[in-house]
Amino acid sequence: MDASQPLVAVLGGGAAGFFGAIACAEANPQTQVVLLEKTGKLLGKVRISGGGRCNVTHACETPAQLVAHYPRGNKQLKAAFQQFGVTETIAWFAKRGVQLKTEADGRIFPTTDSSETIAKALEEAARKAGVRIVTNTNVDEIQPLPTGGFQLKLSGSGAAQFSSVLYATRLLVATGGNPKSANYDWLRELGHSIAEPVPSLFTFNVPNSPLSELMGVSVPQARVVLAGEKLQYEGPLLVTHWGVSGPAVLKLSAWGARRLHELDYVGTALVNWIPAFTEDTLRTWLQQFRQENGKKTVAANPQFGLPQRLWRNLTEQAGIGTETKWSDLPAKSQNRLLELLLRSPLAVRGKTTYKEEFVTCGGISLDEVDLKTMQSRRVPGVYFAGEVLDIDGITGGFNFQAAWTTGFIAGRALAAPLAVEV
Repeated sequence: MDASQPLVAVLGGGAAGFFGAIACAEANPQTQVVLLEKTGKLLGKVRISGGGRCNVTHACETPAQLVAHYPRGNKQLKAAFQQFGVTETIAWFAKRGVQLKTEADGRIFPTTDSSETIAKALEEAARKAGVRIVTNTNVDEIQPLPTGGFQLKLSGSGAAQFSSVLYATRLLVATGGNPKSANYDWLRELGHSIAEPVPSLFTFNVPNSPLSELMGVSVPQARVVLAGEKLQYEGPLLVTHWGVSGPAVLKLSAWGARRLHELDYVGTALVNWIPAFTEDTLRTWLQQFRQENGKKTVAANPQFGLPQRLWRNLTEQAGIGTETKWSDLPAKSQNRLLELLLRSPLAVRGKTTYKEEFVTCGGISLDEVDLKTMQSRRVPGVYFAGEVLDIDGITGGFNFQAAWTTGFIAGRALAAPLAVEV
């Protein structure tokens, strides 16, 4: 390596790390950019996300629309998304030969439906920009130097390339989120505060669920409310063998990540299977339906577009016999059915990670970062990008968008001052 050239060390070989490294190297080719990944696998989350399709981003026309999907970092990200948002992300990949498509629910994927398309595009862009990638290399210690820059003490098989010590002019920390608070100690030692990490984007365990026999049943629109709390979310819901899942639950878990942690993931989830109705409008509908369909049996004729198995389960819970007709339905049973349609209680007793979509709520406190450049306010020369920051979005491509945005801004900022220093 040329000791006369400034060197930027990027810690982390994920989405944010790659994007930051590429942005820096492309903006200032005179800068040496070294990306260090502690494992032997690059872009691991990119490769497995979205069921192997990689949900790159989400169709939002404005930064204001985009920030509404971030439980942590929403206010602070607005200016960042004005710099580099969804439009810029689509253009960035298109310029590198990757075409994206928008699905009906707003999620954006590569037209190949393969995450390898995204991973290969990032690796190729890094190679063309001259980024040096070193895997199996762990940074054990970061020591700021009195004359500026940093000394990194390295370990792992890749460390031998640098005789276990690397001197860097600037650092980009893009090491991702981690559920264990102790894994942020090295950043605390640098002088940073950490918003305590807790899980986000998880499903609800319901051990004694009245829906236990309905595994695989889904509804396109349900509202899930946490009883006694202000937390609620509306969207598709899936019944699983362990409880309930689907976007309605996942997004509720994201917005309520800290509160649910405080509750030790114990509470009552109330499911409204027909959120288009209020109690009053539902009563009116039921009265009219009974008058017009009195001879029909209740259990055998699902209403509101609900799946047959779910409807039958709800009628059983309401104590309605299989041969009971609407005209013979007792008021008590009708009231019970109404209650179950609007507020089916599920006793939540724990959480389950949703496939690969695990996200950490917590990380570097945003008050300690200049979000115009992603540079630390505590340690000049250190920049942050991705999930290591106290930023997380709901499912749907929002966490990748935050990675692209913060990585790009950090990478460009890393390059700009170095251009002056050469």
